[in-house]
Amino acid sequence: MKILDWYILKRYLFTFLMMLLLFVPIGIIVDLAEKVGKMLENDVPFGEVAFYYLDFTVYFANLLFPLFLFLSVIWFTSKLANNTEIVAFLSSGVSFSRFLRPYIIGASIVAGFALFLGMYLAPIASQGFNEFKFKYLKKGRSIQQTKDVYQQINDNDYIYVSNFIPKTSTGLKFTYEHFENNELKYKIFADRISYVEKDSVYKLITYIKRSFNDGVETVEQEGQKLMDFPFELEDLTPVQYAAETKSYGELLKFIAAEKRRGSPNIGRYEVVKLKKWSLPVSIFILTIIAVAVSSVKRRGGMGTNLAVGIAIAMIYVFFDKVFGVMAEQSNFPAIVAVWFPNVIFGILAVYLLQNAKR
Repeated sequence: MKILDWYILKRYLFTFLMMLLLFVPIGIIVDLAEKVGKMLENDVPFGEVAFYYLDFTVYFANLLFPLFLFLSVIWFTSKLANNTEIVAFLSSGVSFSRFLRPYIIGASIVAGFALFLGMYLAPIASQGFNEFKFKYLKKGRSIQQTKDVYQQINDNDYIYVSNFIPKTSTGLKFTYEHFENNELKYKIFADRISYVEKDSVYKLITYIKRSFNDGVETVEQEGQKLMDFPFELEDLTPVQYAAETKSYGELLKFIAAEKRRGSPNIGRYEVVKLKKWSLPVSIFILTIIAVAVSSVKRRGGMGTNLAVGIAIAMIYVFFDKVFGVMAEQSNFPAIVAVWFPNVIFGILAVYLLQNAKR
């Protein structure tokens, strides 16, 4: 049986590798055809383009990892079925569960690599990929929230900035509120706040402070005042893709800090975190579905199996994207959005596997 295991495992990994080598260059060509005009228009250096497509390869592969694997398993398993090799295996007394074992071993290897890729390599690639896009391809577009920035700094302090200018770390119409035991103690207003890097303090223009003590209000005003606050302006409005660029440990700290600040983007960050775990699990689910669908010899041959497989893959992507957007744009629980497709397709995998055994 070790010969059978090794035979299937080699086909599993080799076909998956070939699928990556086939589709990644196609993805690069399509992306280059779409963006080459802007690259030439902005005189992008060749070296930066080369590094961009290196990052693009990792980013693209990580994004579609399960689907590449799914199609590759359907492809080579359908060939086994058409050559009646699967019938020969099962007729020799091998159970379907035993026949599935090398697939699970292969899925474990790929899932382990996908986990490592998502935790450490993909964030590095995402950093370079997104920085290139906003530097050369999306010039003029803000990568941060710059209007009506409202953040909780800690348990007692809140700030508001009507307009934030990232390049100069400057905010307009600034408000700072300090609470103790849910009671407002003082409130600071300023027409403008900017960070003085040399002294590590903030300069407030048209400074007004209203303090409240036992029902008595006092007002302090100055044209200009230097103050020390427990925050950095640029940290209050992280870039749109901030979560994608952090390793898992950094991501956990980042999400905890954003929760303390009351960030409106927690759903988006939670989706990124949970997908690092859900993607490796989806590899096992899609592998089982692919084997169950393609292990039977059909009248249409490999074409029918591929058509069924592509349809299942598109439905999976649809569920994944729709629920992901719901979690990012609303209060829909991120854990439900990320794991719902895996739960549904996990049930489908069990059902198809039982039918395949019969």
